[in-house]
Amino acid sequence: MRERTFDDFDEFADDYRAIHTKNIQLSGADSYYFAEMKVRLLEGYEQETFLKILDIGCGDGLSALFMEQHYPNWHIKGIDISEKSIQVATERKLTNAVFTVYDGSNIPFEDMEFDMVFMAGVLHHVSFCLHQNLLLEIYRVLKKNGKLSLYEHNPLNPLTKYMVKTCVFDKDAQLLRYGYTKKLLSSNGFNLQRRKFIIFFPRKGLFSNFIFLEKYLQWIPFGGQYFIQAIKD
Repeated sequence: MRERTFDDFDEFADDYRAIHTKNIQLSGADSYYFAEMKVRLLEGYEQETFLKILDIGCGDGLSALFMEQHYPNWHIKGIDISEKSIQVATERKLTNAVFTVYDGSNIPFEDMEFDMVFMAGVLHHVSFCLHQNLLLEIYRVLKKNGKLSLYEHNPLNPLTKYMVKTCVFDKDAQLLRYGYTKKLLSSNGFNLQRRKFIIFFPRKGLFSNFIFLEKYLQWIPFGGQYFIQAIKD
């Protein structure tokens, strides 16, 4: 049996958003909503002046699209192991973003090149034995005091576990507990600046009336996902 390394999204690239939206329909929102939500959550934490951003596991470039809309002064480099996903991203013809295929191991940029690395829902598609190398590479390409902004699914949330289990492109995914991710970052030279648990309530229906409470619940480790921002000293 082939040893798992990185989950390959080539076969899903053209229909990724439709597949994802169908899979998460219980959440009450579509794939576009959550992609934009992750970008907008950075508001208040990041400058809107010129910044160099690296989007690792950029997929079809949707996060970069929302970055360009909300932070027009950012310059974005997106990388992914999926050649077809990079083709889809490139076809967006974004003004401030360039997309590149890479091997999943060696980030193809110079030392201390980026102000921030953005990585949303990537690590659970990477074999655990490769996490440390990826973090070392991220550390290398970040400037001093540069930030890693990271989102991951929370395996303590039962709805998240169900949606991952029933998603065709998550069949090999291995979810990361918050404590594991925190330790992984700390052991590779990062200082945790902030963390939030997010997405406690559906975005439509009766329970959507309680979304405003999420800002008070972000310390409770049962949200559907978690957000970590860590600093390179």
